[in-house]
Formats: sequence, structure tokens, C-alpha cells
Amino acid sequence: MNLEESYSRKTNLTHRKKFAQFFTPQPIADVLSDWLLGNDHCKTILEPAFGLGIFSRTLLNKKPTISIQGYDIDAVILEEAKTYFKDFDNVSLKVDDFMFNDWESRYDGIICNPPYLKFHDYDNKLIINEVNRKLNFEFNGFTNLYTLFLLKSIFQLNKNGRAAFIIPSEFLNSDYGKLVKKYLLKTNTLKHLFVIDFKENVFDDALTTASILLLANDQSESNINISTVESKTDLERIKKYVHLYPNTEGEFSYPPAELDPNLKWRKYYKPQHSASYKNLVPFSTFAKVVRGIATGANEYFTFNASKAKELSIPESNLLPCICKAKDIKNNFFTNQDFEALIQKDELTYLFNGQISQSDAVDKYIKKGEEEGVNEKFLTKSRKPWYALEKRPPSPIWVSVFNRNGIKFIRNEAKVSNLTTFHCVYPVCSDLFSTISIDLLFAYLLTDVAKEIFSDNRREYGNGLKKFEPNDLNKSQVLDLSILSKSKITEILELYLKFKSSTDKRFITQIDSILRNEFKITLKHDDLGLAKTAV
Repeated sequence: MNLEESYSRKTNLTHRKKFAQFFTPQPIADVLSDWLLGNDHCKTILEPAFGLGIFSRTLLNKKPTISIQGYDIDAVILEEAKTYFKDFDNVSLKVDDFMFNDWESRYDGIICNPPYLKFHDYDNKLIINEVNRKLNFEFNGFTNLYTLFLLKSIFQLNKNGRAAFIIPSEFLNSDYGKLVKKYLLKTNTLKHLFVIDFKENVFDDALTTASILLLANDQSESNINISTVESKTDLERIKKYVHLYPNTEGEFSYPPAELDPNLKWRKYYKPQHSASYKNLVPFSTFAKVVRGIATGANEYFTFNASKAKELSIPESNLLPCICKAKDIKNNFFTNQDFEALIQKDELTYLFNGQISQSDAVDKYIKKGEEEGVNEKFLTKSRKPWYALEKRPPSPIWVSVFNRNGIKFIRNEAKVSNLTTFHCVYPVCSDLFSTISIDLLFAYLLTDVAKEIFSDNRREYGNGLKKFEPNDLNKSQVLDLSILSKSKITEILELYLKFKSSTDKRFITQIDSILRNEFKITLKHDDLGLAKTAV
């Protein structure tokens, strides 16, 4: 049994998740360690999220004379590590927050699998202010902690020093990642990016995709290489790149000036479906996507019929709402569907305590305060705390997560929804390009729509995909407003046949019409990548 297995068995998952302790597989630790030791003058090593020190153990096996400094904020795991390293005079371990310590030190090698936490699980504002001040750079307030570890580490690299990080690939395609990518380009330290697209999770219990960043402060003018890694056997390719640096090329190779930090970098390593079509416009041309209602305390705010009856909450203080994705089975959600959920005593309402003369409502509000619901992250910023977000029912819903393609639902019941779905509100920004909701929804049901939207998706482990509202707002769609009246009529007739029969062949026919109208002929080199594969 190795050190990680032993620790995991005796330390509960709650503790490990609190400190984002997801252990690096040994084959990846080997590759990252080899990158650092490719610098022949590597003498000092920093491991800023030490954990059980798998990187340090690997490095010492390869080069016993190096000096290692390690940091971790969890005294429990570091005590385990200290037991292992007690006989190593060249290893110093500190129970301290790396983000607020050791800024003046410089290292020949920095290696890390940093913690991945949601921004509200740590003092995000304080840490970002610290990084902005030290780096003289303004990062987004939602910048994730794992990228802040990366940024600080780049700052602390010695001349010719190297860094190796394994981090979620989320920053490559997120809004906050724009400034992170800008800093990588500004410092000219990123040498090779490996986007790991394993079918299985890289880390046990961690629902996230991963990327490996190999960085060097050597001022090399070489291109930035990007490669995709689809299986553990592909790690051998990374070893080859590591040993041949700087005379290496990835699947895709770019001069730094050709990489735009403001774009999702997916386009640099994945074919873009939108490149196959002409006359595209942002989805925001036709609709605005916003997230569903966030209560901050679903257990308190969600109601079924029996809970409402038991607590004598009047109907006027209950907002009809879809609370779970599993309750939506089809592309059309009707009044009959909603009534069926009520009869099954599913969660179908949200508590709305405003404007009430009911003693039962007052009693329930007091109960929430006694249980501390009013002091939760979201509720404490609302006035009053039990007020619901003002979000009218949207005519279309879209799934937040998916494994088999994005799903749109027509909300004919006109009920509200929690964050399990995003709300889609059609807009009329241009009198001459306004399209009907039926035409828009018919398009959203097609495979061509789903393919193009997939260009902007975010990927997590185990095949899970996610769309944030702005991912959809900024996504490209076919400009339906330029369709001829005859084509619109043909599409709507097929749409009505699908609606009455749910026979997907009608949607397939709509899909075929749209592809014929908007498809462009491409050469092999024009598949949406800035460079062809090497």
C-alpha cells in the first residue's frame, strides 16, 4: 500500500475535499519531474501544494541532492508527509499558506498539483489582491485558486528555471482565464500545453478535466506547442517531448503572437464545427441566456404539496417551479406534466415569504432564522433574506450539464426553474431580423445547432459537459433571419409534426434543410484550427 492509499483509508472524504486533496497518479508525477530535471543546473525545488509529496519523492529518487521547500495549509496531511521525510535533511516542510508566503524566494524548479476550490470556499478577494499587487497585474475577481498558484510560481522562477503544473483545463475556455493566458504570453514561459481528454477521471473523486503545463524561464523564442492526450499510454508522448526540448513540436505549434488570450483556446486544439457554416451570428442576437433561480438553501426553499399542507403555507406564497432536471423527460413541458409532478408529490414550488399576512409564513421565516438559513452565502446578501430572485418564467430552458449533447426544453407550463436549467429569453433586437419562438426552438432541437454550440462547451471528467450562460450567449448560431419565407414555412410545418408525434425524423429533416442552406465547402486546412496538425 502506497502513502496515498494509506492516507485515504484513514482520512475521511469530507476532510480531503475540504482541502481539495486529489492525488496525482505516479506516471504523471514522473513526467513532470523529468521536465524540471531537464534543467541541468536544477538545485532548488518548490512544491507549493505539498500534500504527501509525491513530486518530491519522485524527484529525490531521480536526483537525491536537490533541496526541496514544501508548503501546505493542512497540518494533518503534512504531519503524514513529515513522517516520511523525517530523515531527509534537504527537505523543509511548512504548515503555511503558499499564497501569502515566500514571495521573495526564487527556485530552479517548481512543481505542483494545486487545490481546485470554488471561489467562495476561500478568501478569494484577499488572495487576488495579494497577487495583483505583487505581479503588478489585474486579474479577474473570479480567478480560481489553482491558477493563482500557477501565476505566483511563474513569478518565483529563477533564470532558466522550469515549472510543471497539472491543473484543470477550465481556465483555457473560461472568462477569468483570459487574463491568466495573457500573463502566460506576457512572461513567455509557457512551452508546452497538454490537454488531457481521458475517458476516465484523472483523479479519483474529482469531477474535472486536466491539463499539463510545462513552463520555462529561459526566454526561448520557440513556438508554444499544444497536444491532446486521450489515454494514459499517450503519456509516453509527453516523455518524448520533455527529453527533446527545445527541439520539439506538438500536434499544434504556434508563435506566441498567434495565440489570442481573449478567445477560448479550444479552437487551437479542437476542430470548430462553426467553421463549416456561413452566415453565423451570436446566439445573443436571438435570445439572452441567464441562469435559473439560485435560492442559496434549496432544502429550505423547495416545497412539495405535502410540505405546503403540513406547514399551512398559502398558495400565494408558493412559486411554481421545476427543481430537478430528472423531472423533465421530453422537449416539451406542459401544464399536464406539471400537474403530474404535483400529484406525485415531487418538489414543485419555491417558498416566497414576501407580501404575506399569514402567521404560518411568519413562523416559517422565523424557523429559517433559527436554523441560520438567513446567514448562508447567498441569503445574507438579499434583503429580505427570504426574497426570491426576480426571474420571470422563460419560454425555453437549456440543460446546464450534459453527456450526450445540449438539451433544450419548451416551457409551455410557464413555470420557473432552479439552476438545474438556464433560462432562455428570446429578444427582439432588430425589427427586421425577429424570428418566432417556434422557429428558434425548431432550430435548437437540431443536431447542427448542438454541434455548433459544442464549440463553446466546458468539459469535466468522465465525459461530462457544461455550459455557462455566457458560453451560450457568445456561441455562434445560424442566422435564421435570412431564411426565405418558404423555407421558414417548411421548417415550421415539420416542427408541428414533431410536436404532435415526437417522431425525430421530422427534426432530422429540419436539420437537413438548415445544413443545405448554410453549409460551406471547406478544404482540409480550414477545419477551424489556427494551424493544421503537424
